[in-house]
Amino acid sequence: MKTQILEALEKHINQRSGIDWRNYYSLWTDSKGRKAFNSERYSIARDGQDARALLRAVAIRDISAPEMLKGFTGRLVYNDGTNAFDYYEGQYFPTEYRAAACRALATVLWDYARDQGYTTREQIQKWACAKLGRGICNRWFN
Repeated sequence: MKTQILEALEKHINQRSGIDWRNYYSLWTDSKGRKAFNSERYSIARDGQDARALLRAVAIRDISAPEMLKGFTGRLVYNDGTNAFDYYEGQYFPTEYRAAACRALATVLWDYARDQGYTTREQIQKWACAKLGRGICNRWFN
């Protein structure tokens, strides 16, 4: 079951974002629109890298499927029938779907660290920084 969940989440993370440049600018000479588009495009790519790193971190740890699914609440929900994740977007799917996966995976790892004896926020953040790096720690374990 855990393997199926991880595969479904990997598929969710790896799907194309569907970001549309026409939502940002209409003419190529619109430098502010291009800047906003590229900023969001890079943010989406960074969220994808973070999500893949967090997914690997969850995969190598002894976390059961029910414990893992506890972290997936809110907009990102696992659907047993289709073996896929359903994401209920708030405003703009391309900028949200990978970040939602990161938040859920960080919650799973936070709970795992707490179960391993790290009791305070600072201890869990220190553990996350040591295992996942400062960037991921600062973005998802705050």
